[in-house]
Formats: sequence, structure tokens, C-alpha cells
Amino acid sequence: MSLVRNVGTIGGLTALSRVFGFVRDMLIARVLGAGMAADAFQLAFVLPNTFRRLFAEGAFSVAFVPMYTRALAGEGGEEAADRFANDVLAVFIWVLLGFSAVAMLVMPGIVWLLAREYQEIPGKYELAVTLSRITFPYLGLVSLVAMLSGVLNAHSKFAPGAFVPVLLNIVLITGIITGYFMREAGGTDVTVAYVQAIAVAAAGVAQLLYMGWATRKAGVTLKITPPRLTPEVKRLGMLILPATFGAGVYQISQFVDTFFATSLPQGSLTLLKYADRLNQMPLGIVGIALGTAILPMLARHIQSGDSREAQRLQANAVEMATLLTIPAAAALAICAPAFVTAFFVGGKMTEANGTIMSSIVVALVAGLPSYVLVKVFQPGFFSREDTRTPVWIAAGTLIVNIGVNIVIVPIYGIVGLAAATAFTSTLNVLALYTILQIRGWFLFTGKLAGRIARQIVATAAMSGVLYMLMPLMADRYGGNVFERVWSLGLLCGAGMIVFFGVAYAIGALDKDLLAQLRRRRSKPTA
Repeated sequence: MSLVRNVGTIGGLTALSRVFGFVRDMLIARVLGAGMAADAFQLAFVLPNTFRRLFAEGAFSVAFVPMYTRALAGEGGEEAADRFANDVLAVFIWVLLGFSAVAMLVMPGIVWLLAREYQEIPGKYELAVTLSRITFPYLGLVSLVAMLSGVLNAHSKFAPGAFVPVLLNIVLITGIITGYFMREAGGTDVTVAYVQAIAVAAAGVAQLLYMGWATRKAGVTLKITPPRLTPEVKRLGMLILPATFGAGVYQISQFVDTFFATSLPQGSLTLLKYADRLNQMPLGIVGIALGTAILPMLARHIQSGDSREAQRLQANAVEMATLLTIPAAAALAICAPAFVTAFFVGGKMTEANGTIMSSIVVALVAGLPSYVLVKVFQPGFFSREDTRTPVWIAAGTLIVNIGVNIVIVPIYGIVGLAAATAFTSTLNVLALYTILQIRGWFLFTGKLAGRIARQIVATAAMSGVLYMLMPLMADRYGGNVFERVWSLGLLCGAGMIVFFGVAYAIGALDKDLLAQLRRRRSKPTA
């Protein structure tokens, strides 16, 4: 299966998840607003969710998938690969149980480190600690989900892993609706927050059950055996340690952002997370899809010594990333007030909150292309089992991020915090590419540069149209449901028509890639 089709499968299901995620956050915003309970829940959700992205979907996946793929392609075939997976699972479960137990015991200290200012508001700190303890088991459950997803990805079965986040959002939507009716029956915002925290843990159970079923359906049977520290398991552990940091600079920066956001006025953390939801839509669809699809494919090319195909695969991935993220970043920046008003303003979410949130979105999406390109460049290292280089790069950019935050957050507040994240992510991408080029692992060709230049021209044409359309429907973005839908639909439709029309006319689209998209079945091309 080609890169394009793999990305299409993952991206389509991720888009479905993001739609449900929007519904989830729209409901939470209207039910809880940006008050004490909302801030406490956001912190409680940040902790396991960030660890999930950092460790389960980040470090563990980038270390496990190449090793599992190598075992699968080796002399032992599926038997050797399954034996390796069983050995990893046996050790992995105990590591997760131990880590989760320790984290829940020291949760008051963790919350204090991230949000000590919560103690200034009566009950807020205590609520955040309790909610965090309720949500944290989600990390262990979803880590097992990530492992099963990695096994299926190595078998070129990407759909189950891409679909599983949908279950999380469905359960959380059920939770917020349940919490709302419990509040109406005599509860408070705290009641809603408790129900949401329980829903997070319940979602982890639902996801694990689904992935267990999907794995068995694919013909892969894993067994829980007594733990053994085999040489391969030890090697995996040695790769995970640096990959935890190297693969997760964006996620680690989320902890840094959380620390600084909790020192700002109440509601700042909540507004940042809602704004990041808009940023995560294209990031999740494009970045996760590309990163997930490219890693096992790149590992196979490198292990077979086919450097030419590896170069072509990454070049195609870069082109796809910029084709979708450059116009998405421009559109989100221009249309931020429209999206924020239509999706989030209402109920307890005020227009003043919406204005601040719009500015945060503009700052965040400035780094959108770099957030996605990280997912493309890092597999160039991970597929070669080099997890150390991204560590040093990530360490440098994280230090810069903290330094920039110290300087600009007191001046520009939550918007400056978002801008610092975008800036340091761009530095991270530039450093990754520079090392890849120096080592001869990836070359930025003139053909690729020309294609991206044409994409920028098409983006400029789209931006001009959106800039003119935005004020014409200003009264509609906060109207009834029908007005919100059709006004945003018009913006999105006009933007897509102009961008892809101009892009096609000036040669910004690779017609070979378009042909792959039109074919039902294609021979492996990447």
C-alpha cells in the first residue's frame, strides 16, 4: 500500500476523531466555561494525555515499531515478531503499573509543581489533585493501546489505531452530557468535572477492549507471560529512554506551557487548550497520519539498503505535509475569530474569552507547518534506531523555549506563551533537517523547493479571498446553528476551491500523487 493511501486512511479516521473532539470541547466550553472547575479538569486531563503523546504514542512507538518490523521481516517471521511483542508486553505492564502507582501517590507534588498558584483559590488545588488521580489510570490503559496499534501498523493495518481516539471522544461526550444533567438536578460545576474525569478513565478501558479485539481479528495473538529482560527488550528500553525526550519536544513543551499558563489569570489554561484544539485539527490529521505511515515504510527501505526509495518517501511526505499545512495555517490565522465564535462562544464562554482565544490560535498556528514536519523528519532518525540525536536537538529547543517564555510571558501573557511554542518548534525542525542533510539521509531538492514555492503562491491567493470574505459574514458566526454552519462552510469551501484551483493551475500539486489518490488499488510505490 502506498504512502498516499496509508495517509488517506489514517488521516480520514483522524479527521473523524477531530470532529468528535470538536463536539466534545464545544460542549465542555459551554457547560463549564473558563472557570475553576474547567481549569482543574483541563490540568487533570493534560497530565495523562501529555504522557500518552510523549511516551505511548511517541517514544514507545518510534522505538518499538522499527524493532518489531525488523523481527517480522527476519528469518523467524511472525513467530519471532510475536515472541518479541510478548516479551515487551510482559515487562511493559509492570512498568506501567509501577509508574502509575507512584504518580498517583505523589500527585499533590506534581500538581503543585505545575500549578502552585491554584492554591490561591480555595478548593481549586485540591480539586485538581483529586481529578488528576481519577484520570491518570488512562495513561496505562492507552499505553497498552499504543503497543497494540504499533503491532497492527507494522502489519500495514492502520485503521484500528486511527479509529481508537474516536472512542475516547464518544465516551467524553457522554460524560459531559451526563454531568450537565446531574448539575441541573442539583449538582455544581465540580460535579461535571468529576463525571468528566471518570469518563477519561472509562474511555481507556473502552479503547483497550477495542484494540484487543482488532488485534485478534488481524490474526495476531499476544499473551501475558512472566516478565523476562531479554536482550531485545533491554535494547528497546535503551532506545525508549532518549526517544521519550526526542520524540516529544512538543508534548514536553506542553508541560512547560501548563506551568506558565497556571501562573496567569484564571481561565488562561482552559483557553490555551481550547485554542490548541483548532491547531490540533490539521496537526492531528496530517502530522499523525504521516508520522504513523512513514515510520514502518521507511524502516523497511533502510533495512533493505534502498536509500533511493527512502529519500523519495521522505520527499513525498514533506510535500504532502506542506501542501496541507501551509494553507491550513493561513486559513486558521485569518479565520480564527470566525471559528472561535462559531465553535466555542456561548453559554459560560463569553465573547471576551473568545477574543483572547482567537489571538492564541493565531500565535499557535504560526508553527503549524513545523509541528507536522517534525513528524516527517524524526522517523529519518528513528527508522535507523538513532534516538539520541533528536534528544540533543529537543533539549536545546526546550531550553530556548523556557528562556523565551521567561522573557515574553510577563509582557504578552497567554498569547506570548503560544507564540514561543511556535517559534521553538520551528527551530526544532530546522535543526532536524540540517542534521539529516549533513548525514546524507535526506536532501531538499530543487524540485521539492519549487513545489513548495508554488504552494505558497496558492496560499497567498486563498488568503486574499478569505480576508475579503471574513467581514462580510461577521454577524453570522455567532448566530443560530444554521448561520454558523453555512458561514463557516462558505469560508472553508471558498478557501479550498481557490487554493486547490490555483495550486493545480501553477503546478503546485504532484499529479503522480493525485493519480495514486484516484486509484482504488496501486502497487507499492513507497
